[in-house]
Amino acid sequence: MRAMTRAGDFDIVVDEPETSGGTSSGPQPTDLLLASLSSCFALALAFTARKRGIELPGLTVTATGTYDGPSFSDIVLTVVADTAPDVVERLIPHAQRVCYVTNTLRRRPEITVALG
Repeated sequence: MRAMTRAGDFDIVVDEPETSGGTSSGPQPTDLLLASLSSCFALALAFTARKRGIELPGLTVTATGTYDGPSFSDIVLTVVADTAPDVVERLIPHAQRVCYVTNTLRRRPEITVALG
């Protein structure tokens, strides 16, 4: 169940928990999906804040998915920062516009499997 995947210049170990037949030697694919989402949104928030001269100390974005069979029925992004909540709230729509991962998931791209 363990796989090695390449992302740019980086090797990433991907695995499943032992309870699912894996070796727990790396994050499972769904954890990587949630990590991609939360990290992209955190970077988008930081980018939009910086453009406006706003500091976001302690910025943390957590993605939590609810399983529904072999997929997520919903994903919640929780944003925490040591800044007034209204400041962060005003940045969210701007971050949503520039976050590639949230935009990709929102538009549900067609996925094609091809032999190479």
